[in-house]
Amino acid sequence: MKLFGLDIRRETRASPEDPRVPISAENFLSFFGVETSNLPTVTVERALKVPAVAAAVTFLPRTMAALPLHAYKRTEKGSEKLTGKIEKVIHENPNPHMDRFKCGQYFWQQVFTSGRGLMWIEWAGNNPEAMWPFDATRTTIRRRGMQLSYIYEGKEYPGEDVIDIPFMLKDDMTGHRGPITLASKAIQLALAMNDYASGFFAGGGVPPLALTGPLPAGPEAMKRAQADIKRAVDAAKKNSEPVFPIPAGYTLAPVGVDPEKGQMTEARLFQIQEIARVYGIPPAFLQDLSRGTFANVEQQDLNLVKHLVAQWAGALEGEMNLKLFGRLNNNRYVEHNLDGLMRGDFRSRIEGIARAIQTAQLTPNEGRGLENRPALANGNDLLVQGATVPLGTQPVGTPPNDPQNGGANDPGNADAQPAA
Repeated sequence: MKLFGLDIRRETRASPEDPRVPISAENFLSFFGVETSNLPTVTVERALKVPAVAAAVTFLPRTMAALPLHAYKRTEKGSEKLTGKIEKVIHENPNPHMDRFKCGQYFWQQVFTSGRGLMWIEWAGNNPEAMWPFDATRTTIRRRGMQLSYIYEGKEYPGEDVIDIPFMLKDDMTGHRGPITLASKAIQLALAMNDYASGFFAGGGVPPLALTGPLPAGPEAMKRAQADIKRAVDAAKKNSEPVFPIPAGYTLAPVGVDPEKGQMTEARLFQIQEIARVYGIPPAFLQDLSRGTFANVEQQDLNLVKHLVAQWAGALEGEMNLKLFGRLNNNRYVEHNLDGLMRGDFRSRIEGIARAIQTAQLTPNEGRGLENRPALANGNDLLVQGATVPLGTQPVGTPPNDPQNGGANDPGNADAQPAA
């Protein structure tokens, strides 16, 4: 349409009130005139430059890799730890080039970056010989009917020989989504704020300035005036002078948003919390202690084990039990030991162990073993307090005819009266 002889075009900005337009982050920002095309592209390498992402990707794999993992066999007397080759592969050295911690750390780094951890089981007959981690970003996964196969470095591996832990499966049950992809918008904003802060402080903390006043006419004169102001600002920064003179009638005003008024610090803290939400990790473990107290940080320790570590540990246990021992196996299994993460303070540990010994749940030597103390002679028996007996079986008071307690038939009790 034309207005006053000028062509006027209707703006096509998405409206949140239009039911035909999906409400997404891009559409919502576009409605307010903010475009996201200039935000940096997120890759794994760029995402790791965000301290919160780097903290999550270092903390979680190390925690998972440090958990003790053993193989057990169910017997009539309880579970017995398996020994031999399978213990070497699972608990000590998965392959000739990697110990358990290095192999586990690489495996879980794949889960928490690209979104999938893969590990091939090498067999020697019916026994596992080694386990080799794959780079998930260089692996092609194919589905034929209900069978999966994994192609890595030109070789195809059957799905029943590959331990596969995805961060999140897609609807086709073949593809996956990683945490960095899911948090790409939050990571983009964090990268943009890092770039802005770097540029701001690289310029000495001085924002862009606008000069107002009776400016000289002509482009060359304007350039000279701009150069004079720039020299004055640079000289003030170099000499650490907080004040520099400008000609009378002129004023300098900052252009843009003041970082303090723009709540830059609060925004950066919020991005840490956003990234923590994607990983499901308490913010305190990303070094965000802005709202941390002794009480709630201790509670976050328990939440970390219960709602994050235990879940990922269970996912790996289930996958290894299926791939190592078969779907119909009922006797052998692998299991992590999470007790080390739940140790607590010294007093709580000792009181808990003492309580377990007193209630015949642990032998004294088993309790000492939890604290890495040597076993003692006669320490392998279950104990229970003498007063702990079924209700109604312990007589109350002194039996009347008990000579050992001064009863009526005690010869040394001359004053005792015979029973009627």
